[in-house]
Amino acid sequence: MAKESLTKQDIKNITELIQQLYLEDSIPWVCGYSGGKDSTATVQLVWNAISQLPEEQRNHKSIHVISTDTLVESPVVAAWVKRSLNTMRMEAETNGIPIQVHRLTPSIDNTYWVNLLGRGYPYPRRNFRWCTSRLKIDPANHFIENMISAAGEAILVLGTRKAESTARKSVMDSYERRRIREHLSPNGSMLNSYVFSPIQEWTNDNVWQYLMQYPNPWGHSNKELLAMYRGATADGECPLVLDTATPSCGNSRFGCWVCTLVAEDKSMAAMIHNDEEKAWMLPLLDFRNEIAANFATDRQRRDFRRMHGNLTYHKGRLVHGPYTKKTREHLLYSLLEVEKYIKNEGPKELEEHPLITIDELRAIRRLWLDEKHEFEDTLPRIYKEVTGQEFIDPTIPGNKYYSKAEWDILSETCVELYPEHELLLEMQSTLLDIETRYTMQATRRGINTSLEGAIKRAFFKNEEDALAFFVKHKDLNDEPSYEDDEEIGG
Repeated sequence: MAKESLTKQDIKNITELIQQLYLEDSIPWVCGYSGGKDSTATVQLVWNAISQLPEEQRNHKSIHVISTDTLVESPVVAAWVKRSLNTMRMEAETNGIPIQVHRLTPSIDNTYWVNLLGRGYPYPRRNFRWCTSRLKIDPANHFIENMISAAGEAILVLGTRKAESTARKSVMDSYERRRIREHLSPNGSMLNSYVFSPIQEWTNDNVWQYLMQYPNPWGHSNKELLAMYRGATADGECPLVLDTATPSCGNSRFGCWVCTLVAEDKSMAAMIHNDEEKAWMLPLLDFRNEIAANFATDRQRRDFRRMHGNLTYHKGRLVHGPYTKKTREHLLYSLLEVEKYIKNEGPKELEEHPLITIDELRAIRRLWLDEKHEFEDTLPRIYKEVTGQEFIDPTIPGNKYYSKAEWDILSETCVELYPEHELLLEMQSTLLDIETRYTMQATRRGINTSLEGAIKRAFFKNEEDALAFFVKHKDLNDEPSYEDDEEIGG
C-alpha cells in the first residue's frame, strides 16, 4: 500500500526482505538499471541490503546489473549512466559486493541508424514501432536467456511501480495473483524467470525521499540525478513537493533523443530552456524534428515501393516504403554535421559518446553496396566532406569494376535517353552490380533469378505508372485493411 512518507522502519523492512530472498535460493539475480530514479533506488536498496550481510553470506550468489544502451540515448543521460556503471563496477570490486555490471547494446546489424539510414526504415511510429524490440528488448532478453540457460532460472529485480500508471498497476496485479512464491511474480515473457519489484508500492515522492535521505552507495550523486530530472521538466520544479499546488517533475522520463513515438521531445526542450549551458543540444532537437516530419513530407521522402519492391494499395494510392537513396544520404550528412557541432560545442565528456559509431557507418555502407547495389559508394565521400577525415573501412573491399565515375556516366545516360524512367538508373546499376558479383564467384548459379528480380523491382517508369498497373491488374476488393495510411511501415 502506497504511503505518503517513508519511515526508517519501512526501509528496514525492505532491506530484510531483500536479504531473505537473496539467501533462500541460489537463483542468480538480474537487476535492470537505466540510470533513472526508479532503477537507481532499486539497485541502491539491493546494494545496501547485501552489503549489510555478514561477509560469509554476502557472496551467496551473483547479482548482475544490466543497463541497455540503445546508442541513441540522450547524450547527457548516456554520459551519466556510463559514469555510474564505471563507478559501480569499481566500488563493487573494492568493497566485495557480488555485483557484476553489464552494459548491453543492440547488435550492430539492428541499431537505429543501421535500420533507418542503412535499410531505409521509415521512422518509428505507432503501428510500425520497430525500434523498441531491436534496441531495448532483444539485448536484455538475450542476456537473461543466457543466464537462464546457464543457471536454469533467473530472478529479475526491477524498479517497476504500480503508481506509474493504471495500466502498469493492472498488469502487476494480474501477475501477483499468479505467484507460486511470495514476492516473486512470474515473468510473462520468459519461462523460468521471476520478477521481484521491491518498490512496487512506492510513489514518485517516496522514491525521491529515499534517494535524498540515503546516499548512493557506489558514490554517484543522487542530487545530480535530481538536478537532471528538474532540468528536463518544463516548469523546472523539484519533485519533492510540499503542497498539491506545486507541480512535480517525478514523471519526467529520459529516452532516445531521436524518439518519434511522442509528438515532441519535451525533456530535451526543457533541458535547453532551463540551462543555457545545454544550448549545444539545440541541433539535436532540430534534427530529431527533421526526422519526425509530418506524414505528407515523410511520404515524399520514401520509395513508392515496399522494402522488397512489392506494391501495396490503400485508399486510392500506393503505400510508400523505405527512404530513398537521396533521403538516406541527406539524413546521414545532417547527422554527421550535428555530431561535428557537438564535438566542437558540447561538453568534453561527450567525445566518448558519438551520435553514430564507426561500426554502424561500416554496416550502413555494406547495406548500400551489397543490398541496394549503390556502387557509387557515397558514404566515404559524405564522411570526408563533413569530418575532413578519410573513412577507414577494412571490412569491405571496393568494387574493382565500377565506382563513382561509372555511376555518373550511367546516370547521365539514363537521364538523357529516358528522362521519364525514374527507376532506370536503379535497374541498370543493380544489373551491373549483380553481374559483377557473380563474376567474382566460383559459380553463377542463381544469377538469372537475381537479374529477373532486379528487373521486376524496377519495372515501372514512375509511381504514376506503377499505380496504373496495380489498378489494372489487381483485384482491389482484396485490398488489405490498415488503421491509418500514416502508420504503414517499410
